[in-house]
Amino acid sequence: MEKNKKDQIKNWVIFIVLFILSMSLVISILVISQAISPIKNIEQKAEELAISTNSLAVVTNSYIYNGNKPYVTVFGEDEDGNEKAVFVPISLEENSIQEVYLQDGITREQALSVIDNEKDIKKILHTKLGYEEAGVVWEISYTNKADKLNYVYILFEDGQWWKRILNL
Repeated sequence: MEKNKKDQIKNWVIFIVLFILSMSLVISILVISQAISPIKNIEQKAEELAISTNSLAVVTNSYIYNGNKPYVTVFGEDEDGNEKAVFVPISLEENSIQEVYLQDGITREQALSVIDNEKDIKKILHTKLGYEEAGVVWEISYTNKADKLNYVYILFEDGQWWKRILNL
């Protein structure tokens, strides 16, 4: 009889632990999806605006670029099949849209090669095309060997350094 009672208690403890873990997982998934929803929404609206203003005919990718002013960078092709990047402000102001043909500047790989001379790079975190007051830039973030965060900005037009923010 005592063994049966211990088994029942053990089963209840297992049930409660599994129930709590399952609820935690479900709640976490719901919270994450709700947190991502506004980001996906603004990206979708920016993509729609890029198409409706005839800046792009086809959208291939988009992401948010947080510079001095936040933009959604929308990649795609125009009606003639030329690859473009369109920079839509998150305010979705049609008259503030900027755009560039990708053939008119350096590629992501060329931007990364500009910082190859930095001997202190441990890991590249991201490379994003964005719009700043200097024009179109490649933002490259990386950690150095001391695990400090660094940002470098390379001008899209000619591959020259624009700005560095080091050792954060």
